[in-house]
Formats: sequence, structure tokens, C-alpha cells
Amino acid sequence: MTAYCIGIDTGGTYTDAVLMNSVSRQVIAWRKERTTPHDLSIGVGRALAGLLQHSVTPAEVTKLSVSTTLATNAVVEGRGARVGLFVLGYVRHFKLPVIVNIFLKGGHTITGEEEEPLDIEGLIDTLPGLTAEVDSYAVCGAMSIKNPTHELVAQEAIRLIDPKPVFCSHLVSSHPGMLERSATACLHAKLMPLMTDFLASIQRSMLATGLTCPVNIICGNGRGEALDRIIDKAAITMASGPAATARFGAASGLASALVVDVGGTTTDVCLIKDCQPLINREGCVIGEWRTHVEAVDMYTSGAGGDSHVACHRDGRIALKNSRVQPLAMTPDLPDPAEWLNIDADSILVLPVPGLDQDLVQDDPLLRFLAQHGPTPPSTLAVQTGVGGIILEKRLERLMYLQQVVLVGFTPTDALHALGLLQIGNGTASRSGASVLASQIGLSADDLCRRVLAETEAAIETIVLTYLSRSVWQDGQSTPFLNRRDNDLFAVHFTLKLPIIGIGAAARCFLPGVAQRLGTTVSFPDDCEVGNAIGAALIGLDD
Repeated sequence: MTAYCIGIDTGGTYTDAVLMNSVSRQVIAWRKERTTPHDLSIGVGRALAGLLQHSVTPAEVTKLSVSTTLATNAVVEGRGARVGLFVLGYVRHFKLPVIVNIFLKGGHTITGEEEEPLDIEGLIDTLPGLTAEVDSYAVCGAMSIKNPTHELVAQEAIRLIDPKPVFCSHLVSSHPGMLERSATACLHAKLMPLMTDFLASIQRSMLATGLTCPVNIICGNGRGEALDRIIDKAAITMASGPAATARFGAASGLASALVVDVGGTTTDVCLIKDCQPLINREGCVIGEWRTHVEAVDMYTSGAGGDSHVACHRDGRIALKNSRVQPLAMTPDLPDPAEWLNIDADSILVLPVPGLDQDLVQDDPLLRFLAQHGPTPPSTLAVQTGVGGIILEKRLERLMYLQQVVLVGFTPTDALHALGLLQIGNGTASRSGASVLASQIGLSADDLCRRVLAETEAAIETIVLTYLSRSVWQDGQSTPFLNRRDNDLFAVHFTLKLPIIGIGAAARCFLPGVAQRLGTTVSFPDDCEVGNAIGAALIGLDD
């Protein structure tokens, strides 16, 4: 009986799957399905079912290897669980992108002796005000890697008052740096609910398709981990997608190259040297998070085919870090001329079908959407009395909970409007382009070309930011790169490395990026599903 391996990569926009011969490592078939955020098992299930149509029985599949960019996307977009962080015995305050960061007395010395008693009363007094504001907790004590007593006591005290997940830093990092160890614990707390849902969706999809093979989840360091061991270590999947990207790039035959994965939500960059991905043993950095998570040396930033395009009245066009659903990919979309503008209504809010009715009735926004369908924010504000920053934050929360979908104009729409892409509804994209262009004094084609140029420039900056980290200290190059083209001078860079392109949008944007950087770009066979191939290869290597 022939043995097969399936590789899956679930991103914010697409879920890719490949069927690979386990011996020859030849790709037999691949599928690309839209990711279904409200129920990930739908997109994963469609991809698996499509592969099993190729005269392959579930019994012949001996391994399922899964990578995902959901964690990196959540970090870049500022989504995930709301985390409350308690820092014990550290006097120099630092900030992390969490709901609240509370410093209490406690901690231990470098020899493991108690520095001062834990302020348990302060902890208990603080908790009642947090229970409605956070989804999980992280605890980081000074030198808890030598003596975790205070972290464990704090963990039990929190659990007695609020039965939400609590993550102790000594369990997720053995390094002394407080900021990085706190960030690592916070990331576990932030990503755990997301990964729990994702792993459950994999299990449901396997059950629906009759697959019973072992499952490997790709970790950021390029190794696989059994599915049942991942839940309590969610942050090690943070660079899962980039690890699969790097493995696919390493199989390209180029000894040294820059691998660039242009997805719908983010662009991921990593380096291949001597046919191997570089590994950052000290810990990877994603966005504002400097961690102790061992991972491929990579950089991720929010620029992709589904980035939200922001148009300003002075003619400026910019890409936001946030992902929205493109007009072209939204079925039954109301005519953008009826709702789209460059001010408050640059997005349309869609209800998610199948929500629990009690949940819908208890929320004024969900209730209005259920009754009236897709609605722009200005109408929601007037009709529900929820407006301003409160509405913005509430929509962010509902989107995180997968209870609404936000639709807006994207680079994917610019490609459709120019006739360069035909996978969705080009009419909706052209209508949206015309509406926005008329408000900033451009033609629709000019607006779309500027959106594509802005996207290429954003990807170019991501590439240069990643490479500059090996030349300058962290952050030193950022002001320079952001101002390399100004009123007084312009600086142009030439890469000494070729680019390997991966992802659904790579062929659309990377030729222009390569031209900007004076280098070449190649697209290996099946690069559209390169991460899924990389996941399968890692699964076969383990």
C-alpha cells in the first residue's frame, strides 16, 4: 500500500493542503480553500475532502502535518485573548501590548532565595476589577527560573478567584530576561484560546473525512509536535507558518536566498543559508513582542493582499495592519456606491450566520445586524447608540470572537479592478475603486495602481527591515528606512540575494519588489501552496 502525507497550512485568508507521496516526496495534488474564521473546520474540511478525491483512501494517509499563520496574524493585528500580566519583584517597569500590567512585591534572588514576601493581598485586591476585562492571565516573577514559588502561589490565588487560564513564565522560558520572559508568558496566554479552537477544528475535520493518522503541529523552530502537547504551549506555534515557508524555500535548490511569503494578512520573510533555514536560538521578535521562543530567524509584518486600504482626503493612500475581507470575495455584497467612503464607512460590517440566538439578542450590535444585514459603522452608531471609540473597540472584539466580518477595499480589489486577477467579483472591486477615487480626485485606475505601488513599497520595507537587523542594532534602521525617500535625497538598495516567492499573492507583487531591489525572483512549482508543502516536508523529516 502506498503511503501518503498531507500538509496543511491555515492562514488568515486561505487554507492550503497538499497530498504528497511519503517516499518520493512528489506532490500528487493540492487544494486552496478560503479560510472560514467563524468555524475553521469548514475550510480545513473542504481542503481535506478535496485531496481525498484523488483515489486515496484515509487509511493510506500515514501523517497529517499542520502549520498555521493564525498566531502570527493575531499578534501583528493586535488580536487574541485579552491578557492581564502580573510582574512580581521587578522594579523597572516595562510595557507590553496587554490589557493591564501590574507590578507587585515579591520575587527571588539569583540564588533562589526570597527577595521579599509576595504581596498576595495586593494581588487579591486587584483581581475583582479584572475578571470582566481579561480572558487569561500571565505571571512573571523575578528569577522564577531559580525558584518558581511566588509564581505558583500567584497562579493558585488567581484560580481561586477567577477560573480563567493562568500561565507562569518559568514553565515557558528558562532565560533570565524579565521583559522577554513576560512577553513569552503573555503570548501563551494570548494565543491559547485561538490555538485551542484551531486544533479542535483539525480534529473535527479529520473525523468528518475519516482520517485517523497521527497529527504533527509545526512549531516555530521547524520541528513538529504532537497535537495533544501543543495546547499549553501555544506560543511555540507563533512562527509555525514561517517555519514551513523556510522549509519550502530550502527545498528550492538555491544555497542562499531570501524567502518571501506574501499572504492575505501578512508578509513573512526568512533567510536560507547553505540550503538551511536560519534559526534564532535566543528568541524571535514579532511586532512589539520580543520573546524567548526559539524559531526560524524571520520577520512578519501586516501587509498582504487583504490589507485594509486607507484613503485620505489629501490624496495619501496607506495600508493598515488590519485585514478585511475584500469586496471581490464577499458574496451578495451591497453596491459599494451605497455605503463606501473614506471616512467612518471605509468598512462594512457583516453578521456571521448561525450564531446562538441568546448571544445575538443580548448584544445590540449583533441584534441590529441580524435584523438588517450588512451595515456601515455610521448607521450602526446611529441605530444602536454605540459610537466613537466604543464602537471601534466593540467591533474589534466581535471580530476577534468571529461574530462579525469586516469588509473593505484591499490590494486584492485593486488587482481585480485592473483586470490582473479574476478569482472573485471584479465588478464589486471596480465599483469600490470608483467610489474611493472620486473622493480623492483620482481615476479608478490611478487609485488602483497607487494601491499596488504602496503594497510593493510596504513589502520592500519589510524585506529591508528584516535584512537590516543583521547590520544595525534593533530599531536603529527604522527611522532611516522610513525616510529613505524625502525632499532632499533618495536612497535605493540593491540586494545581493535572489528572492524565492511563496503565496497566493506572490506572483502579483514580488516581480515589482525584486525590480525595486535590483534582484531576481523565482517561483518554484506549486509555490501558491508552498507553506503546506513545507509542512508536509517537516512532517516527513521528523
